[in-house]
Amino acid sequence: MITPLRTRASRGALLALPLILLAACGKPPADHPATVPVRVAKVLRITAPYIVLANGVVEPLQTVTVEAQVGGILDNVAFHEGDEVRAGQVLFQIDPRPFQATLRQAQAALARDAAQAENAQRDADRYRALVAKDYVTKSQADQATASAVALRATLQADSAAVETARLNLAYCTVRSPIDGRTGSLLVRRGNLVKANAQALVVINQLHPILVRFPVTQQQFLALEPRMAAGPVPVRVATADSVSLAESGTLSFIDNAVDSLTGTVMAKARFANAARALWPGEYVGVTVQLGTQADALAVPNSAVVSGQNGNYVFVVDSAQSARVRPIVAGRAVGELTVIDSGLVAGETVVTDGQSRLVPGTKVDARPAVGAPAATPAKVTP
Repeated sequence: MITPLRTRASRGALLALPLILLAACGKPPADHPATVPVRVAKVLRITAPYIVLANGVVEPLQTVTVEAQVGGILDNVAFHEGDEVRAGQVLFQIDPRPFQATLRQAQAALARDAAQAENAQRDADRYRALVAKDYVTKSQADQATASAVALRATLQADSAAVETARLNLAYCTVRSPIDGRTGSLLVRRGNLVKANAQALVVINQLHPILVRFPVTQQQFLALEPRMAAGPVPVRVATADSVSLAESGTLSFIDNAVDSLTGTVMAKARFANAARALWPGEYVGVTVQLGTQADALAVPNSAVVSGQNGNYVFVVDSAQSARVRPIVAGRAVGELTVIDSGLVAGETVVTDGQSRLVPGTKVDARPAVGAPAATPAKVTP
């Protein structure tokens, strides 16, 4: 009895299937969008700078490690750590008493030998007069003259000893050799310092200051003649991409290429009046070599790389996207210079290219932050 019921149910389902399929076929198809929304921008005409980009390190114009030239007890420290000091400013005072005593001793020896030299000269003069009258032998006269000459030489040595003692006494006062900023104090008051054996403090000159950076061999070929033609402006940005308002100039290009890296070391000089640059800091360097007037440019995002080269999608008057092969040049900030393939004022797609094929209708919307008209000059 069970089998006939299942058979009748299966036959009913088979009869209902055509009705379900018929109902499904009668349902209207889903609507497909007629246009693709995209972001667009105009082809701009700009003044494009020729620039060299590099990563650099800030270094002081001068670094001096201050050491004592005489040994003794450090009596006084005349500055605080981190102070700005001037050339000639007193930094340290070493106990001068031993050197004052040495100077007095040398001066006394000089006075003694000066008196002896004067007396020896008088004896030599007398012996010359007596030998002419045959009162003394010529040998005695020569001996008196030699004694006078020897004492004059001793007098010169004593004078040099006095100068040395006076110089050592002056070295007890340690002065700054340059203008700059002091670092950590390496020897405290009361310590015994040794001559030319230990650093007392390090001074860095912070203004002007240098930025050292490498350039490739190709960039070097453009930098050298540009530097010979006049000052080359250089700008830097800190590690967080904050550009400094102050501009520097290229001051040095090394005389050899590093065979390991294939780069040439260059340096730029900055006044650093605001102390924005600090030794050891990493910065981004931009060197401007010149400018190209009336260059065509599009946003970087508009350029698409394909198997046959670069191209862009151009929106025509019928709001259709067309593929246009281009020759892309260098990047200038957020723009790419176009060497050929576009005309100023044309509209290019900057976002949404992945959904486009040639001839696709588009709903063109201005790119975020894009200018509504051709801008003025664009500089770095």
